[in-house]
Amino acid sequence: MNVRTLALNNKISDLKNIKSLLIATNNSGKLKEIKKLLPVKINFYSPKDFSLKEPLENGKTFEDNAVIKAKYCSIKSKLVSLSDDSGLEIDILNKKPGIYSARWAGKNKDFNFAIKKVLSEIKKRNKKKKIVARFICSLAIAWPNGNYKVFRGTVSGTISLKPKGNKGFGYDPIFIADGYKKTFGEISSSLKDKISHRFKAFNKIKSYFKY
Repeated sequence: MNVRTLALNNKISDLKNIKSLLIATNNSGKLKEIKKLLPVKINFYSPKDFSLKEPLENGKTFEDNAVIKAKYCSIKSKLVSLSDDSGLEIDILNKKPGIYSARWAGKNKDFNFAIKKVLSEIKKRNKKKKIVARFICSLAIAWPNGNYKVFRGTVSGTISLKPKGNKGFGYDPIFIADGYKKTFGEISSSLKDKISHRFKAFNKIKSYFKY
């Protein structure tokens, strides 16, 4: 099911008075970043608080998978749920790893392994110094009644052929945002929070929250 083909006129509930929100991720890095971008007055929950297993993410786009996770967690928990599906697209790899970014890290979520795989694939194909890439984040908000809303944020940049820095998470050590010289793994979390794909997606959500 591709959410782009679904009706866009779903009635969206007002989030300005929301008191509790389930953040539909077990990724501690994502959970930390998302919490920092939302009002502190909200009581946050995770899938672990409801003993929820991860649903099968069989969508064809970031939006599809974000909606799958948000709707599943919202229906199961009876809470408004927010899900993030994000990943790294690299042009020279035909936009891979893309929606499979997390799967490239394997069952153990080893992103050092995933980064080595990415760099190995790049070296097989690279004929240029500049390797164009982008981070994409799709956020989905879902209500227990089945309504949902999707937002997207993108940050463009290039790939460093050598991992740098130990900040952030995932592919951050090899991604350099346009206009910067350091990777997401090197810059401060406060700076990343101002320029990242996740921040850009959250900027579109702000009208749904009372900041």
